[in-house]
Amino acid sequence: MAKPAITSPVESIKWLDDVADHDYAAAAAYLSIKFGEDAVQKMVKKLKSARLVTRRANDVLRAAGLEPAPLSDPGVHKDLVKALTGNALSPILVITGTPHADIADGYHRASLVYQLDPYGAIPLKLT
Repeated sequence: MAKPAITSPVESIKWLDDVADHDYAAAAAYLSIKFGEDAVQKMVKKLKSARLVTRRANDVLRAAGLEPAPLSDPGVHKDLVKALTGNALSPILVITGTPHADIADGYHRASLVYQLDPYGAIPLKLT
């Protein structure tokens, strides 16, 4: 008798096929603090045209130089509830080319995946 495959809890998270529109606005708001409006518009345009890829949660957070937020963080908790109730999460947005990659939007979603399985895959748009 074959043993059932052990799966990561991350595999049960549903993801949208593309980034939600409001996440681009959130990314622009965050990036404008660091880079200024002209640069941000170009970055968001590149993100919108980028294709979805997957990366491991630990790699995304490490590249960004960030520690994962705990499950008790309000943003992570909100995303956990969404995932547990079957709602799809939006892929995250990552900008490269700075000393550290910047998670332009989706830090809490990346932290959620990391807390469930550090090696769990996250869909993202990467520029």
